[in-house]
Amino acid sequence: MRYGNRVKKTVVNLVTSANQPDLDEDSRHLIPALETRGMEVRVVRWDDPSVDWENAAVSVVRSVDDYANRRAEFLEWARTVPRLLNPASVLEWNTDKHYLQVLGERGLSTIDTTWLEPQQNLDKQQIHSRFPAHGDFVVKPAVSSGGRDAGRYTANLAGSRQEAILHAVDLLKQGRSVMVQRYLTEIDKHGELSLIYLNGLISHVVEKKPMLHPSLASLPEQEVPTEEITKVRQPSAEEWQWGEEIRRIVHGYVKETLGRDSLFLFNRIDLVRKNDGGFYVMEISLVDASLYLSESQLAVDNFADAIAQRAFW
Repeated sequence: MRYGNRVKKTVVNLVTSANQPDLDEDSRHLIPALETRGMEVRVVRWDDPSVDWENAAVSVVRSVDDYANRRAEFLEWARTVPRLLNPASVLEWNTDKHYLQVLGERGLSTIDTTWLEPQQNLDKQQIHSRFPAHGDFVVKPAVSSGGRDAGRYTANLAGSRQEAILHAVDLLKQGRSVMVQRYLTEIDKHGELSLIYLNGLISHVVEKKPMLHPSLASLPEQEVPTEEITKVRQPSAEEWQWGEEIRRIVHGYVKETLGRDSLFLFNRIDLVRKNDGGFYVMEISLVDASLYLSESQLAVDNFADAIAQRAFW
């Protein structure tokens, strides 16, 4: 906007956490791209009481990797922020992976999951009896960010199974719901795919190699390896069709739940190809999802354009 001979820049907040006060590496690429588009960028912590949230055209949730341990506080904050993207109601739905139950009920192929709840007061034997009898499986909390606190185990190895039991017990003692899922061997064969949508339009596809090895659960967080990206590219016709169907189901449910449709600023759909065709839906990421901006300038430009569109609406 122009005032006399002076241009007033549109303020965009990029929201981060105390753990990453300067944003994560992925999101830092946004700053020059947004400034080039005439915006004033402010990197702000979501829990900083001094931030004037009213002063921004939009506030974009990015590297808020501490929300899992402070979910109630995080959501309380989100409800107070005007023009938050993605909005608080969407964050509330997506920060708890129980949403996968809903997607399965709506016909999407999700990974079969056994849910262990704190209120069940399960003992070790009861937890043991709920694990798969053979093959590898994954134990992880229903509320987590970036694969933290997840571990892969082998069902028919006594030591590995015991580690899995202790992992589940520890999470349940913290009051956290636990997911037990068989490890998809398709991941080792096909890797994983992430479809990245910005303002409802597909931007790019990311191919990734598997990274959840059995030893990861016991590693300190700073030593856990990052995802290995093999390619950033445009979607195939098949991937586009599957992505659109998944997006339609997610938007339909959100609309029913919230009473209105919500155009997500960003949406990452994580998939694994089935051996017999089609895909498993692993996750829908609408909170602090990495959009792999470090891997592609096109991805940076697409996201900056998407933010600019929302800032000037």
